[in-house]
Amino acid sequence: MNQVRINQMVAVTEAAAFAAGKWVGRGQKKTADGAAVAAMREVLNQLPISGRVVIGEGERDEAPMLFIGEEVGTGGEEIDIAVDPVEGTNMCAYSQPNSLAVMAWAPRGALLYAPDTYMEKIAAGPAAADVIDIDARPQDNCQAVAAALGMAVEDLTVCFLNRERNADKIAAVREAGARVRLIGDGDIFAVIATALDGTGTDLYMGSGAAPEGVLAATAMRCVGGGFQGRFLFRNDSERARALATAELDIDAPLQRDDLVRSDEAVFVATGITDGELLHGVGDGNRANSVIFDCATKSIRYIKSIY
Repeated sequence: MNQVRINQMVAVTEAAAFAAGKWVGRGQKKTADGAAVAAMREVLNQLPISGRVVIGEGERDEAPMLFIGEEVGTGGEEIDIAVDPVEGTNMCAYSQPNSLAVMAWAPRGALLYAPDTYMEKIAAGPAAADVIDIDARPQDNCQAVAAALGMAVEDLTVCFLNRERNADKIAAVREAGARVRLIGDGDIFAVIATALDGTGTDLYMGSGAAPEGVLAATAMRCVGGGFQGRFLFRNDSERARALATAELDIDAPLQRDDLVRSDEAVFVATGITDGELLHGVGDGNRANSVIFDCATKSIRYIKSIY
């Protein structure tokens, strides 16, 4: 992905972050999300691309804008687009850390085109990328990752979304002796955190939304982190949509490179609220963004003042 295109991507996430930033702390997550969606869509439709949204705000019959399958841009390079205009809507609404405006781009056909459903996930940084196993017991994954990182299991920190559906795995990790970090929302950052120094997160496990899995897997491909997922369909309609678009075995464990199939992929995030990865938009004229470029295997931070 060339630098011009990357700069365009940053402009898209900045627009979404500024729009959502006006609603930080106001307790109106749907309004914040709607503002970010509209801003992101407006900028996308000004770009000289033939973009296809493969990860969006939902299916066509559920989302008026940036729905899965929507075409954006004025025409040009054919690319797939994955977006999460507000990653962590509750965090934005209640002024909590780590709310982000997020998107990923790749050549057409390179990002998993799948329905808005749930996904079982496991992720670890580069040093433990080859030892995680979505089919293994949580205790065994804890032991394998701790060994790969050269630490005792008791020093390992495993992050989960704080959901009842993850309760059994949380209990198993504690039984293994590892620490548990629970988050309310925002598992894109939680996955990426396993690959970044200083976050205190060594392993991510549990189920969350599948779209966020594809976005996080893009960043993990850049840094060599490990990611595995498996669809958790809620109904026959979601399964049928996946069969029609995903072009892989939808019941098999999915590796990181099944979700992101090109080194031309790029992940970009702009902070909405202050967090461990990025500062938020603050007073509305400063934006902090991060770029994970799979082609150059680099992470770049950009601070913009308008």
